[in-house]
Amino acid sequence: MIIPIAWRNVWRNRLRSLVVIIAITLGIFAGVFATSFMKGMVDQRIQSAIQTETSHLQIHHPDFQQEDKLLQYIPDANAKLDSLKKLPYVQSASSRLTINGMITAAGTGSGVTLSAIQPEKEKRITNINENIVKGTYFQDVPKRVKPIVIGQKLADKLNAKIRSRIVMQFADTAGNPISIGFRLMGIYETHNSQFDMRHVFVHSEDVRYLTGLPKDAGHEIAVLLKDNEFLEASEKQIATMFPDQKISTWKELNPELHYMNDIMGQYMYIIIVIILLALLFGIVNTMLMAVLERIKELGMLMAIGMNRRRIFLMIMMESVFLAVVGGITGILLGYGVTEFFGQTGIDLSMYATGLGAMGWSPVVYPDIETGTLIGVTLLVILTGIISAIYPAVKALQLNPADSIRTE
Repeated sequence: MIIPIAWRNVWRNRLRSLVVIIAITLGIFAGVFATSFMKGMVDQRIQSAIQTETSHLQIHHPDFQQEDKLLQYIPDANAKLDSLKKLPYVQSASSRLTINGMITAAGTGSGVTLSAIQPEKEKRITNINENIVKGTYFQDVPKRVKPIVIGQKLADKLNAKIRSRIVMQFADTAGNPISIGFRLMGIYETHNSQFDMRHVFVHSEDVRYLTGLPKDAGHEIAVLLKDNEFLEASEKQIATMFPDQKISTWKELNPELHYMNDIMGQYMYIIIVIILLALLFGIVNTMLMAVLERIKELGMLMAIGMNRRRIFLMIMMESVFLAVVGGITGILLGYGVTEFFGQTGIDLSMYATGLGAMGWSPVVYPDIETGTLIGVTLLVILTGIISAIYPAVKALQLNPADSIRTE
């Protein structure tokens, strides 16, 4: 009986109730969509980092440092690759030589990280081959040509074009300077302009003999998993297999992304709680006005026998109805818009240069989890309950006799 009465009371002043419901709807919609937008950006950045830069896991010599010496290599890298591919969680793995050096073309130079790869294996690990914008990815190359693939940003800096002569300079294991010429056969472009500027790729056989390293040596073994959910289990298993090597996950290789991923849930609830706190005062004000307008009516109900518990419950239900109707509408609207843009994407190409400098994609696909929507729904209901407490207590303080005489 109390529930239908409370529902009818909500609509006794339609305009006031609609204003409150619309305010709640817009507030919750804004919170849900802002959260899904940020989650979509972070998820895309993580996926891009895994597919382009780090893979899920990397194996290094315990003393390996990105800026340091060639001698910090993994022995028997090919044998380790064969063992890794037998693991149930591993999709593919590839070994690389990683050399810091200087690249020059047309009189212009830049410091870079040279990745000496096995192109066919590397294609199963990274998506550099899918991001080729000019030339080819180590395909259809004459036998005498030593091909090199560089990023678009670096090519612009070097003023290099396809088939331009590129010279790489680095030191071998004995510290002797090495200079070797390549022919630019491919230019790639990712969403991370800093990566494009820094990383170049060559065939491992074209430089290995110059470094003085053993034939089966590798500085880095990149491991791509079938799913990110297998990350911790795979890390433990690989660490057990190769106790003398250092195993690093993408979370360690890109700690800022790991941090952003961890705080996304907290960020969402902070945004929603701030919005609900602002809306809470609006609901309190609305319900207090409703109570004060109905002093005589409430006094009469108490006079004819409605106990205070029922009065309290009725006011509570009215407040919860306002919050739930507005909240659920806002959640559904936010979910619908998120699903729409999750398919079409939000184009931020006008900010592509700035986003690219930070590694972000210019097209964002918002995403939100079902658990998040359930959490927001519970927060909305809780807000309705809290906002009703003061108006309901105010109603209980009414004296039936005095209330009936109120004009």
